[in-house]
Amino acid sequence: MGTRFRQRPIRYPLLILSLLMIASIVGLIVWHPIIGTLYGVLVIATTFVSWKYEKNTYEETERHIAMLSYRLENVGEKALLEMPIGIILIDDETTIEWANPHIKKMMNGDELIGRDLSFISDELISLTAHEDLHEMNATVEDRQYRVLFKREEKLLYFFDITEQVEIEELYYEDRTVLAVLFIDNYDEITQGMDDQTRSQTNTLITSLVNKWGSYHDIYIKRISSDRFMAVMNESILSNLEKKKFAILDDIREITAQQNLSLTLSIGVGAGSPSLTELGELAQSSLDLVLGRGGDQVAIKQPDGKVKFYGGKTNPVEKRTRVRARVISHALRDLIQDSDQVFVMGHKMPDMDAIGSSIGVRKMADMNKVDGYVVIDFDQIDQSINRLMQVVKDKSDLYDRFLSPDQVLDKMTDKSLVVIVDTHKPSMTIDERIVNQASKVVVIDHHRRGEEFIDRPMLVYMEPYASSTAELITELLEYQPKNDKISMLEATALLAGIIVDTKSFTLRTGARTFEAASYLRTNGADTILVQRLLKEDLNTYLERAQIVKTAEFVHNGIVIAHGEKDQVYNSVLIAQTADILLTMKDISASFVVAPRSDGKIGISARSLGEINVQIIMEALGGGGHLTNAATQLQVDTIEEAIERLKKAIDETLEGSQES
Repeated sequence: MGTRFRQRPIRYPLLILSLLMIASIVGLIVWHPIIGTLYGVLVIATTFVSWKYEKNTYEETERHIAMLSYRLENVGEKALLEMPIGIILIDDETTIEWANPHIKKMMNGDELIGRDLSFISDELISLTAHEDLHEMNATVEDRQYRVLFKREEKLLYFFDITEQVEIEELYYEDRTVLAVLFIDNYDEITQGMDDQTRSQTNTLITSLVNKWGSYHDIYIKRISSDRFMAVMNESILSNLEKKKFAILDDIREITAQQNLSLTLSIGVGAGSPSLTELGELAQSSLDLVLGRGGDQVAIKQPDGKVKFYGGKTNPVEKRTRVRARVISHALRDLIQDSDQVFVMGHKMPDMDAIGSSIGVRKMADMNKVDGYVVIDFDQIDQSINRLMQVVKDKSDLYDRFLSPDQVLDKMTDKSLVVIVDTHKPSMTIDERIVNQASKVVVIDHHRRGEEFIDRPMLVYMEPYASSTAELITELLEYQPKNDKISMLEATALLAGIIVDTKSFTLRTGARTFEAASYLRTNGADTILVQRLLKEDLNTYLERAQIVKTAEFVHNGIVIAHGEKDQVYNSVLIAQTADILLTMKDISASFVVAPRSDGKIGISARSLGEINVQIIMEALGGGGHLTNAATQLQVDTIEEAIERLKKAIDETLEGSQES
């Protein structure tokens, strides 16, 4: 290795210089012998000294380079064999050809030469198999290693990162988490109580919450009559998630024994080092929970991801006439400040979406503003088609139905877009309209999901209502009375209520009958409703074929499916799920069938014992506790059913754990 650095002396320049000097000396001797002789002696002495010095320098450099080469070779060998980094050399397959002593220590002295790489860790096989993969974390003998793979040299380097991983885990587990606890119906329950009973109720609630906090090492402070602030860390939060927030069940069951029927909602902010952001996330999570009906927990991260727990009970009706009046007046002001109003429901609209759209369009008329309903005539079922045939006879109303492209051409910066019966932009008839609108209002009766329309000016979401048509009917009562609602408009709204309540048998409250009474007073035709909702024989037979496939997957839970080579209407899928629910021993029904958009649709129904909303949300959908749906982008019905069964199993296991 030393010869690599050896520098040879420059001899040819010295030879030429010597010849020149000899020539000059000879010339001087010829010219002047004495001077020439003296000069020659001086030159010879100087040359000898220079040569001697160069020789010594050269030899010293040679010795230094040789010593340095030896030391480098020695250090390199020791570093390879003794440094605390595992090194393995493999062949073209995954057989170990050589390993340094440190990797053997990692494996407790086991002989590695000739063994397959999987002997150390199965994870390493994927590292060598994927061309674009150069490093990964792997577990070897209960320790964590960062493994680097040099593909050309077939070398693997193992760096022990166990302590680093442990420190990171401790850091993340110790991060602060903020939560806001809200007693959902505290004001409604306690407003009629005397002071002593109210005090006993407060003591009971405070005792339950503080006991729960003390058990889990959570700091809890009551900040108002119906709110608590909780401070914990990520480790405690993880433990609460494993137990599915059992405090929800405790509050519900213990207060029910006292005939109080109180429920708890919790909004949690996690995943941020900023206390300000954590507080905002906690409040945002609580708003989300309350928008879904309460009796739930929402955990929100800074990246927008949300996890839900609870929601096992039907929401108790808590909305008031005062709120309906306030919302109606706010909507009136927004309509009057707009040049046009465009109303849009969800894709494949049902009678509730169309009836609600017609109702909001009527509000625009009452406020002397042009109103239009957005509709895609290629995406309507038979009942909506029958309604449109009836509407067509009234040209003044039929002209108010526009296609999405027509709406996009007519919209201005002052136009108001009202979204009904959905709050998800991806579910609207045309998302471009939502994106182009500068003023948006959302009116819906579904529980709020993660996806939500961005920055709406007004939101009226009441999961306690039977239908959006019911909400719109109440809002109509507080609009200007200069333009009375027509028979056809009242009939469309009533049809929406009847469809969503299954003829007043599901999710029906006192307010539902009040809304129906108002519509009937204004001329709603129940006979016309029956005509609109009639079905033909082929539809009935299609449903019967699906019902034949029903099978029990759990006690009280059935799954039915359509044919893989047939396309089904989403309304037919939902109706089949409703029919299954009317049969003996069935408490929850799921119908899986192909849709016209190429997706596999799932419609879910229950009698309240099983929360089908949580099951559908696990598959990317949503809805109510007793009425939900989703669409899956999968290749086969069998794959959709397998994913559905897995979601059902996980939900039922979670319910049992809690």
